[in-house]
Parts: sequence; structure tokens; C-alpha cells
Amino acid sequence: MLALLRAPGIGPARFARLLEYFGSAAAVFAVGRAEWSRLELPGVTLDYLSAPDWRRVETDLAWLDQPDNYLLALADPRYPLLLRQIPYPPPLLFVHGDPDCLRMLQLAIVGTRNPTPLGRETAHRFAEHLAGAGMIITSGLALGIDTAAHEGALASSKGRTIAVMGTSLDRVYPAKNRDLAHKIAERGALVSELPTGTPAAAGNFPQRNRLISGLTLGVLVVEAAARSGSLITARLALEQGREVFAIPGSIHNPLAKGCHALIREGAKLVEMATDILEELGSLAAAGSIESPAEAVQGVASAGLDSLDEIYQQLLAAMGDEPCGIDLLVERCGLTAEVVSSMLLILELEGFTAAVPGGFYCRLKC
Repeated sequence: MLALLRAPGIGPARFARLLEYFGSAAAVFAVGRAEWSRLELPGVTLDYLSAPDWRRVETDLAWLDQPDNYLLALADPRYPLLLRQIPYPPPLLFVHGDPDCLRMLQLAIVGTRNPTPLGRETAHRFAEHLAGAGMIITSGLALGIDTAAHEGALASSKGRTIAVMGTSLDRVYPAKNRDLAHKIAERGALVSELPTGTPAAAGNFPQRNRLISGLTLGVLVVEAAARSGSLITARLALEQGREVFAIPGSIHNPLAKGCHALIREGAKLVEMATDILEELGSLAAAGSIESPAEAVQGVASAGLDSLDEIYQQLLAAMGDEPCGIDLLVERCGLTAEVVSSMLLILELEGFTAAVPGGFYCRLKC
């Protein structure tokens, strides 16, 4: 699979088509040029399949041997459920840090690389508050709003954050965020679909943006110009059935124009972090097929037995009386962050409800 991932002219769509046609990555390489030609592959791809670069695959395997490095294929139960739902998800995910956090509830915070001081502070405060409420903050490690979002999440005592990178994980771009990347790996994860040795290239970042939105329940845009990569992320989120939130600004601020355009197109206007938490919590009640709640069907119907069992255990631990997170942590042996994320998923699916006093009760099982 690593050799096929490195084939020029093979993106996620062609990768999926080849696996479907031949049955496995190994089978792709086992047939000859005549069979490959039936799929109308580019000549450069045919040349590579005839002579794969196994030396570079060895560098991927050497990276994988290092501590806290992981490679998740689509069939891996640790592969994030929401990302699996997007058109042509990455066939392989490179992860440095904690792969389990990819399955927890995430909100993306994105925006300009050159924010105003107020925009930077807003991103930091929203990220800190939402991370403290149990959401994992996902962004792209870029300068500006991305950096403020990651730092805000880490400012929360229990906050966690994920950086989706437009390079391979053996490189950090921008280099200025190298120390931040190390901190993120300690309290979350670095993620990429690109094999080792892949440098920063303009075409990688729009592809990266689809992963940022694909991993999350929704995307919050803080500041963005009228033409911005953040707007690409937001529109990808809409196509993937995710929620889009935008913070309005002064009509005299050019970095508010992108947010105002999103709001005119139907993005949710938010003024406080609680606006986002309330909106995400109401998705199940809305019953929309297009909502992220529909995409989080791993609780009941994704067929991932290991995940289903964990959620069933949590529901069983709740019993018939309202109970708090601390009691569920004690009963299940999970961390408070994991329990909080699971409860929000169960609430989105209509299995649980929050009740006054910080308690939760079971609705259906």
C-alpha cells in the first residue's frame, strides 16, 4: 500500500479504484502493464508500477518504527469514523502522537495567516473554552489563526488538539511552528496523508483542507479575506455535511469579508463558544440526514465492533439514574476527556441527554 501511495498520478480516487478492481495493493503490482492499461492510467503511473521505488518505501517503514508513529489504513478500527465518510478518504493516514484522539469529537478552527490582534485573541479564547468543554481542536498548523487555535487548546489544562499537515510528518512547515508541533504531539496528534520526504507544495494544502473538515463535526472561521484558503475549508465542510460557523467583524475590516460571505451563504453566526456547543448538541433533535450527527453512526451502525462495545459499556454504566462524568470515569476506567467526547456523540445520536447539574441520563438503548 505504501508503494502504491507513492505512485505518481495516483490520488485517493484512483487508489480506491485500483483496490476495487484488483482486490488488493499486492494484486495491483502482481499483474502486468496490459492489465494496468485497461484502467487508462497515465504513462508515468504505468512506468512506476513496473518499477516501484521500494527504497523510499523503506524510509516510510523506518519512520513507522520510531516511537509514537502510526500508520492507519481504512480498515483499521482506529481510522476516524467521520473521515471515512468523505468522498475518497485517504487510504493511509500517517499519525504522530495519540491515534485514539482521532476518533473523538473535533471542531476545526481556521482563518487567515495574518490576523488582527483581536482575531488572534478570539481564536485563542474560543479554542481554550471549547477544548475545556471536551472538544478536540483541529487546525492546519499554519501561522496566524491556526497557531492561535492550537495554542488556545493547549492553554486549557485538559485541552487536546490535532494538526493536519500539508507536508509529511518528518517535516514541519512552517519551521517556526516546530516547537508547537512537538507540544501538539504530546497532547494530541499530527496527521498527514503524505508519505515521508514530502515537502511543502501549493497543491498539498487544498487537499489537506478536506481532511481538516472531514475529521470534524464542524468548522469555525474566525477571520478570512474574501478569497481565502479558509473559505475552501468551509465549503468543503458544507459538501461533507458538516456545520460551518463564522464570527462576524467590522465592515471596515477586510478580514471579516470572508466570514460575512459565509454567513450570507448560511453559515451559523456565533458570538460565544457556547453558541457552537448548543448548536452541535441540537443536531440530533433536528433529525437532519445531512447533519454530522448522521455521519457519526459509528455508535450504532458503522460495524466497528470494538467501538460499539465501548459505547455500550458506557451506556450500561449510566444505569437508569442521571449520573455525572466523574462517576462514569470511575465506573468505566476511561479518562474524563474520552467520556466527555463519547457523551456528546451519544447525545447527538439521541441515546443520552444532558440534565441540570452537569448530569447525563440514558434515553434509549
